[in-house]
Parts: sequence; C-alpha cells; structure tokens
Amino acid sequence: MGVKKILNEDTSHVVEEMLSGYLSAYRKYYKKIGEYNAFRYRGARKDKVALVIGGGSGHEPLFSGYCGAGLADAVACGNVCASPNPELIAEAAKAVDQGKGVLFIYGNYAGDNLNFDMAEEICQAEGMRTAHVRVWDDCASAPKERITDRRGIAGDVFVIKVAGAACDAGLDFDEVLRITEKARDNINTIGVAISPGTLPGNDKPTFELADDELEFGMGLHGEPGIERTKMMPANKIVDRMYSELKAEMDLKEGEEIAVLVNGLGSTPLLELNLVYHELAKHFAKDGLKVYDSEVKIYCTCMEMGGFSITILRLDDELKKYIDASCYSPFYAKGAVASDGSAAVEDIEEEEAEPEFDENDVEAAPIKRSKEGVLTELTAEDARNMLIYVADKIIAAKPYLTEVDSAIGDGDHGIGMAGGMQKAKKKLLKMEGETDVYKLFETAGQAMLMSMGGASGVIFGGLYLAGAKGMAAAGLIGGDELAAMEQKSLEAIKERGKAEVGDKTMVDALSPAVDAMKANKGADLLTVLKAAEEGARQGMENTKKYVAKFGRAKSLMERAIGHQDAGATSVYLIFQGMREFVEDKMQ
Repeated sequence: MGVKKILNEDTSHVVEEMLSGYLSAYRKYYKKIGEYNAFRYRGARKDKVALVIGGGSGHEPLFSGYCGAGLADAVACGNVCASPNPELIAEAAKAVDQGKGVLFIYGNYAGDNLNFDMAEEICQAEGMRTAHVRVWDDCASAPKERITDRRGIAGDVFVIKVAGAACDAGLDFDEVLRITEKARDNINTIGVAISPGTLPGNDKPTFELADDELEFGMGLHGEPGIERTKMMPANKIVDRMYSELKAEMDLKEGEEIAVLVNGLGSTPLLELNLVYHELAKHFAKDGLKVYDSEVKIYCTCMEMGGFSITILRLDDELKKYIDASCYSPFYAKGAVASDGSAAVEDIEEEEAEPEFDENDVEAAPIKRSKEGVLTELTAEDARNMLIYVADKIIAAKPYLTEVDSAIGDGDHGIGMAGGMQKAKKKLLKMEGETDVYKLFETAGQAMLMSMGGASGVIFGGLYLAGAKGMAAAGLIGGDELAAMEQKSLEAIKERGKAEVGDKTMVDALSPAVDAMKANKGADLLTVLKAAEEGARQGMENTKKYVAKFGRAKSLMERAIGHQDAGATSVYLIFQGMREFVEDKMQ
C-alpha cells in the first residue's frame, strides 16, 4: 500500500493547485505572474535591486514563504523537487525588474544551475543586468576543496534574508551582490534524516531507512550523507553534528553567530527545541556568542523526518542585515524583536535544569545515623531517606513507563523520574537542615513545580500537603509519619476527587494510611512495613477496577487486568522508605 497523502486523484497538477491555494489565501500580499507558476510581492519598494528566488516545490516554506517585505520580490516555482524552467524564471524576473538589476538566489543543484543560467541569458539579451548567488551550505555533501559541488539546503533562508535586506536598503547592484556572497560564504549546514519523504504520485518514499537507523548529512531530496548509523538520543546526534560544523567553520571563542534549527517536514517543534537545548550547551562551553537564533520548519522535503543545523558567522555588517525588519506569512522579523538594544553578551544566561536528563541517573551516596534498624528519623535521616526513594523511582522509570503504557499514555515513568530528580537536587543542597517537615515540604514542592500534569499536583502533595504547616521537628517516629500521610491523603482526595476503587494512586495510598493508623504506637519499621503491605495490596486491587480518571477512563472494562501506574509509584515509595529504615537498601 502506498503512503497516505492528502492529494487529489490526479496528481499531475499538484503544484498549480498548491500555488493556487497559497496565492488565494495570501492574495493581499501576492499576485500571480501570468499563467506561470510564479508570483511577486505586491508591496515591493520602488527603485531598488530586485531579488528573485526559486527552485523545486515540495520544500515549503522554501521558497514561496520567503517573498515579501525585506525578502524576495518574486518566486519561481518548479515542479516537485525539480527546477523551474528558464522561461518561468525569466518571466518572474521581468515582472519585478526596476532597471537596477536582478539578483537570483537558489540552491546549488545541476538542474537549477542550468535553468537559472539560461534564464539569465534570456534576461541579459533583453538588456537586464543580472547576477546569481548559488547557495552551497551543505558541508556534508562535498569536501571543502570542492565547495562549489556542495548542495544548498536551509542556509538559503539566511542568504535570502540578508539579500532581501540589502536590496531594501537601496544598495547598488554590486554591493547587494557582495553582501549576499559574503553571507553565503559564511554559512554551513548539516542535516540528519530519520525517515523519508514521499513525492506526490509516488508509491515509494525517496529513500529507505530502517526504523532504528538515521543518516548524518542526508540531502534534502534523499541524497546519501556521511554515515548511516543506529538511532541515538538527541544529545548524541547534536554532539556529532556540532562537531562537524565546528571543525568545518573553525569556530573560535568569542565569535558571534546566527543559528537556525530547521525541521525537515515531520519533526515536531518539541523535538526541534530539544535540539537547540543541546546545541546551546555547546555554544556556552565553547564561548560562542549567539546573536540570533531561529527554531522552526524552514526547508523541508514533504514529510521527511529529521532536522538540520545552520550556522552563520557574523560581523557588524552582516548583523545589520540579519536585524533588518521583514515580513511574509511564513517568516517575519520586527524591529522591536531585534533592535539590538540588549547586546547578546549582556544577557545573563540562566543554568537550566532539564525536566529529566536520561543520563543523570547516578545514585547519590546515602548516609544513615546508625547501622541497623532506625527507630526514629532525624532530619538528616529523613533527607537521606527521601534521596534514596528518589533514586529508587528514577531507576524504576522503565518499569513505570511499561505499566502506564498498557492503559495510559506511557508518560508516568518520565514524569515521576523527572519530579524525583528535581526533589533529589533540592535535597542534596539541604545538608544541615534540622526540620524534618521542611525536607518533605521542599521535596514535594520540587515535584509539584516540575512534573506537570495531574501527577505533579498529586505526587507533590504526597509529601507537601502532609508536611505543610506542621510545627518544626528534628525527630519523627511512626505516629508522626502516619499523621503526615493521613493529612496528605485527605488533601489529595479533596483535590483530585478520587476514592478507593477509581483505579488511581489513592487505591494504594488509602490502605497504606489505614495500615499505619492501625499500628498506632508501634515502632517506625512496623508502621512502614504495614504501609508497604497496604500499598502493595491496594496496587494489586487496581487490576480489578475500571478507571474513573485519566487516559485509561476511556478504556472502560478493557482496563481491567492492568494495575494502575500511580498506585505502583505509591507502593515503591513506601517500599523505599521501609528499605531505608530497615537498613536493607537495594
């Protein structure tokens, strides 16, 4: 079966129909040029060098999205992944020529080179002055000594931006050409593909890539890259890509750069911003000054999965044209957003903590006030117990994810591990704290503020609600712990409205609290053993229930037979407390 795409039955007119829709939607900005697949910007400044861009369709928003104020004056649109023909290009140039010359910008591909060269000959024969800038930013496509063989990809965006600003500034033809070439010669891009795109009308994708593979340096049309390898985490992918760019550009500490993280078609913004998160670490480490940055979908190949990173080395001249205001429906920069009033080096960088760093799972060294069973918890014991519990939950992330995936959306393990990681970070800084309740409150607050979703409120409350407002205490036993958890249970039930039998964490917490109260006056270990067993039995009971809350609610009877992930976390928390107190840590 072919790839599912939203197309008309006859795909031979897909470009015309696409362009018709685009120009109808944005008719106040654009006007079609004759019967050609080309259009011009209605509001172009007068008496200036004209800028014409173009190439194959299927890479939207490149090129059609970069026509407008401070950008290109006209766009020549070829068929899908094919160059526009010389007549179409020449007609686009004629439509916007104001006698000051026409500059063409396009990606460095054989078909584009031939067709734009022929179009220039047509234009020159009619007395027009023309020049072209071929963008060859893809440093993976050829070695540096063969730079003119390199492909043009997302670097086109920065080159068009600079050229459009230079044209709108009223510079003469030679200056526009010089500045545009300067931008082109200071740009490099590298991409990575994780899945192919499929051209309209084709039953097969542009290339094949196994589900567990990725390709470094993949071209925009599926051209082979540097290396095909197994899939890896985002930070490892970015490490490799940045190292290639850094070596290629010989980037030095103190240099100013503009950065563009571009999605190739199907990569969501969540992942693209994660890429920039990893990239920013390298910039900070190497002392590079990011003057301007963009994270979006700029240059695609249908639904291709993956992304590219583009770096433009800046000087004062190029910064002026990067800063200039521009507008199109798909790309805009405003004077307010980039007026340069706050120099990059004056902006304080805050050290951001990730919600959950997959690599930050090393267990903390745990100290106890004495060997053997603890009869009471000092503040320092409580701090270490909570750190131990956090490590236990972080280690259980895959298990909790598996449990949640059966009837939920699979995010419980990530949320719990992330929340516990934040709690652990706070607790590690609280050595010397003398109030047991302050430690529980701080851990709960960290979880509440970092986890998000219902879990953050509920599990943050497991520690926070019971400890908040309690008189400071340097020592607690079983009765105090039971009272704290009773208070937490009441607050959680009040906030979440869940009761026993609703297939939530309350199914484990409620019997755990009942067991603790039933052992009033007993030693701390007995109370925790009873709580652990109550939570375990409550967790097991959730297998019999139909869910009343969360994603599993829609499954109705199909949720029966599966245990609740929240109840599982409650059980693991009490188990961790018991292990710490009994001196039987895993």
